[in-house]
Amino acid sequence: MKYNQKIILKNGKEAWLRNGDASDGGAVYEIFNLTHAETDFLLSYPDENSLNPEQEARFLEEKTNSPNGIEIVAVVDGRVVGTAGIEAVGTKHKVRHRAEFGISVLEEYWGLGLGKALTKACIECAREAGYVQLELNVVAENERALKMYRNLGFVEFGRNPKGFHSRVSGYQELVYMYLAL
Repeated sequence: MKYNQKIILKNGKEAWLRNGDASDGGAVYEIFNLTHAETDFLLSYPDENSLNPEQEARFLEEKTNSPNGIEIVAVVDGRVVGTAGIEAVGTKHKVRHRAEFGISVLEEYWGLGLGKALTKACIECAREAGYVQLELNVVAENERALKMYRNLGFVEFGRNPKGFHSRVSGYQELVYMYLAL
């Protein structure tokens, strides 16, 4: 799947949102480790990164060539500062209408509209791919993210009180959300 768009952040800087490609493997590997160290709201920790830069490059190439999945990188001043993507929940008939969404942005870029732009880009790609529903889960204490998702039309459909087990704060409640496309 292909995507390419320029946006202007709230600080006046340009950001390019585009599908990641193999040449971004090292940068995306690095940004994964940085973003996952900055917040306790993401699924994993840097030491749990299952990909190395070469594997990341292959993953990005696969997503670029996928008809129904994408990994978008956000580039500011020539540097990858965030990623977001969609992938199918599964290939079986009963679930192939559903896609999962994930996002991470460097903390220094929070509050500049980048997360919202990446989310909207993934919504657009999910529609283009023919999905009927886009899903995500978010830590209940992540109020900024919850507010953004609700403002974009996502609705809560359940909670898991012990969805994550944080190394820092113990159990974290997960909010399950979906967007009808």
